[in-house]
Amino acid sequence: MDSQKLLFSLFTILLLSEQGSAGHNDLIREFRPKKLYVFGDSYVDTGNIGISNYSSRKYPYGITFPGKPSGRFSDGRVLTDYVARYLGLKPPIPFRVLFKDLKRRQGRKKNINGVNFAYGGTGVFNTSVSFPNMTTQIDLFHKFIDETDIQSSIALVSVSGNDYSFYLARNGSLQGFKGFMISVVDQIIWNLKRIHSLGVKKVIVTGLAPLGCLPHFTNSSSFTQCNSDINSLVTFHNLLLNQSISKLNNNNNETTTKNNTNFFILDMYASFMSIIFGNPKQGGKKPLLLKPCCFGVSDAFSCGSVDEKGNKKFSLCEDPKSAFFWDSLHPTQQGWFAAFSALQFILKNL
Repeated sequence: MDSQKLLFSLFTILLLSEQGSAGHNDLIREFRPKKLYVFGDSYVDTGNIGISNYSSRKYPYGITFPGKPSGRFSDGRVLTDYVARYLGLKPPIPFRVLFKDLKRRQGRKKNINGVNFAYGGTGVFNTSVSFPNMTTQIDLFHKFIDETDIQSSIALVSVSGNDYSFYLARNGSLQGFKGFMISVVDQIIWNLKRIHSLGVKKVIVTGLAPLGCLPHFTNSSSFTQCNSDINSLVTFHNLLLNQSISKLNNNNNETTTKNNTNFFILDMYASFMSIIFGNPKQGGKKPLLLKPCCFGVSDAFSCGSVDEKGNKKFSLCEDPKSAFFWDSLHPTQQGWFAAFSALQFILKNL
């Protein structure tokens, strides 16, 4: 085992020992959700994109779990799976599967643990993909879910930066970028309020991960250095989001006699950085885990790419458990496991 594998394994074990002392039942006392509803993008999508030539439907995606491509943007489980497990629930059914089942049953519903409305590549606004943006995802939730489904439910909302990459891809001005970020955060808050108004008791939203540390941006430095300029913009987004969520919770408490917190943020930035850089108390200063497990043989290819003859045009590491990142944008199953292990303490306040 090389030093990178050893450090990642030790870090995961350390997280488990710190977080595992309090069991699930101990941490979730007052609120016991029975259903999980998921909105957002590829960080939480568990199979809504059924297009066979889409990356999440190609080998080697899914090689760790379930052993074949499942529509998850990883070698295995993603954030949704770990949140559901923590809550004692099965992963919610992808909306694509539910919709097909409803047509087969002629509209008759079966008992479900929730629904995943998330589609990879989407944002709070329209992006480069044609899948439903978050507003449309919530519209689908409103249309297909009745009040009995929402009782004792919780929502997980993922915003991973697709709006920003699309803004820049359309040659949006740098001068207008921070103004656009304000618009994105305002739309996130509007979406969260709408989900809550439809009857969901608790809503969890992700902050932005350190996008400047994604392999897509660290490739130019041979996966040795994060892009500090991008991470500075991420920090601004997260600051706006934290301020807005605090205001939202304060306003909510002013209208009730109980001191309830209904909106929660998963600090993806701190979680990812603590793993990528290691424990600062142990002198962690240099990024250790920026190289992805699966990547294209050149910039023209990506994980899962093949040429016209079906020859693989990607490189795959021997053991995905040794890597934090799976491809240029997404963590491995082990990466998500480590990231959620650093995040789950937030959920004890549900």
